[in-house]
Amino acid sequence: MWYYAVKVVISAALVVLVSEIAKRSSLVGAALASLPLVSLLAFVWLYYETGDVRKISRLSLDIFWLVIPSLLLFLMLPWLLRRGLTFWPSLLLACTATTMAYGVTLAMVRQLFA
Repeated sequence: MWYYAVKVVISAALVVLVSEIAKRSSLVGAALASLPLVSLLAFVWLYYETGDVRKISRLSLDIFWLVIPSLLLFLMLPWLLRRGLTFWPSLLLACTATTMAYGVTLAMVRQLFA
């Protein structure tokens, strides 16, 4: 039980740290947020729990393929905000488009590697 509490605290602390830094400097916050901190934590936790490097290798490759469609969010959100849409509708539309892009990407990856 303590192990899971430590995982949650460390993971949450990183998110809070990035958001607090971004309040002071969007560039520094963006640099930290662009680091694959969640992926790195997932690799560490997975290795610690299983020691299975094949699972880590598979996770890493799957993350790679899903990073590509996730970039749509970072292009679409500022574009919608600059066009005058308010934050919540912009975020919803950008997330919806990104989710659709995930679906297309997953279908393409299944076709390529099936």
